[in-house]
Amino acid sequence: MALTVTLLNSAYLRGRCCRHKVLHPLLGPLLSNSMSKVYSSYRRPGSQPEKKPSWQNIDFSFKKGIDVLKTQLGMLKKETKDYLIGPGGHPLDQYLLEQTRVLWEFRSQEDLNKWVISSDVEIGGKSEVYLKLGRNNQAALLYGTLNTEVPRDGETKYSGYCSMRAKPPVGSFARKKYYDWSNFNSLYLRVRGDGRPWMVNIYTDPYFSHQKDDLYNYFMFTRGGPYWEEIKIPFSKFFLSSRGRVQDEQHPIWLDKASFLQALSISTLGFTIGDKVDGPFQLEIDFIGLLNDRAHTEEFAYETYEKNPRI
Repeated sequence: MALTVTLLNSAYLRGRCCRHKVLHPLLGPLLSNSMSKVYSSYRRPGSQPEKKPSWQNIDFSFKKGIDVLKTQLGMLKKETKDYLIGPGGHPLDQYLLEQTRVLWEFRSQEDLNKWVISSDVEIGGKSEVYLKLGRNNQAALLYGTLNTEVPRDGETKYSGYCSMRAKPPVGSFARKKYYDWSNFNSLYLRVRGDGRPWMVNIYTDPYFSHQKDDLYNYFMFTRGGPYWEEIKIPFSKFFLSSRGRVQDEQHPIWLDKASFLQALSISTLGFTIGDKVDGPFQLEIDFIGLLNDRAHTEEFAYETYEKNPRI
């Protein structure tokens, strides 16, 4: 009898602890504002915390909950149908013979809504960045002004960056999804810049908390002028960095999304400018895609070694 009571109590406590995880996909759109305030980690030095409890900002609507449930079930139905067809919703023969794939293109405001822009304003800086559709709605125009002035808060030492990052893909009921780029070996872009260098960032989903700042980076140099340029960056050129510092221990990017490697699978992609030059900048992006270049046979461009080899 005592054992039964103990098991029931543990199950009850476990249910209470995990209840918010089960309901979050349904209540996420309703509680997004309040939840973001609860889990926001950054606050400017010297600023006062909010006095009003976040739970008072919750606006629960039963009708919205039903609408969200219908939307999630529709997404689940589509995902199941695509899974039965083949990888990525394509037949297997088409998937195996695929040589190119367009991931993002910019033809409407809906395409722009898949991206998020940010700058050093988040840490008190003065850089500005904007994103809009280009001429004739045929490209995305990322523009702004870079300002390297360090905020006078006594803590920040560096400033002057702007970035653009794609929103990570999300499946039905707020499940994380990952990209499978194993059929390709290069990133392919069509851009038009002003001659300033950019950093292309590939984000992965970390397994440990100390890996949350890990990125795979490589440079993208724009030549300026009125002409478009097509840039091909092999995945073997991307190097591992953390908080802006290149790591000693390097390894290639995991391009697939196997179940046992999902902790390192690709979650999204972004661009950053931070060349320490004050002034305006702009970058037009026509599309971002993948390419399988048969002429490129390099597996990894950098030396791999053990930091503490066994003797």
